Amino acid sequence: MTIDQILDNIYQLPESSKLSFKKSIIEVAYPKGHVLLLADKIEDQVFFIKKGIARAYSKTANIDITFWFGMEGDPVLSMKSYVSNQKGYEDVELLEDSILYTIKTSELQQLFEQDIHIANWGRKLAEQELVKTEERLISRQFKTATERYQELLKNNPDLIRRVQLGYIASYLGISQVSLSRIRAEIK
Repeated sequence: MTIDQILDNIYQLPESSKLSFKKSIIEVAYPKGHVLLLADKIEDQVFFIKKGIARAYSKTANIDITFWFGMEGDPVLSMKSYVSNQKGYEDVELLEDSILYTIKTSELQQLFEQDIHIANWGRKLAEQELVKTEERLISRQFKTATERYQELLKNNPDLIRRVQLGYIASYLGISQVSLSRIRAEIK
C-alpha cells in the first residue's frame, strides 16, 4: 500500500499539504519478530504498515495478551505517547517481515502547527483509532467468543491465514482449545 493511499484513507489532504507531510516520512524494513514499540516507554514515532502484519500485546506474569492486529494500511502507534507524551501500555511486534512508513512524532506535531489540513488529518487519525478501540471493547463485553470469531472472519479473513492461532485465541479472550472447538463448529 502506498503512503498516498494510507494518508488518504485517514483524511483527504490538499496536494501541497500531502507533499509537506511526505517530506518527513521515511520507509523502513524490519524482520519478523522485531519489536516496534515497547511498553513503559515514551514512543517517538508513528508507523504505517506498507507490507506486513503486527500485533499489540501486554505482558502478564504468565502470558502475553494480544489486543490488536494491524495489517497493510494501518497506523501503528502508542496512543498514550502520541496524545499525552507518556509511556505506553503496549509492546508491538511484527509477525511478518515488514515494510513500514514512519514519521517522528515531534515532526508530526510541527506539521500540525504549520498546516491546518495536516492538523485535521491528525484529529481524524485519533478519532478513527478511538472508534476502533471502542468497537473492540464493546465486542469483547457483549458478544460471545463465537460471535467475535465470526466477526473477525468477516472483517479480516486474511488475518486468520497469516497469524498464529494462539495469538487469535488471545485476541478473542479464549484458549486455543476453545478456538479449535469454535472453528470446528463453524466449518
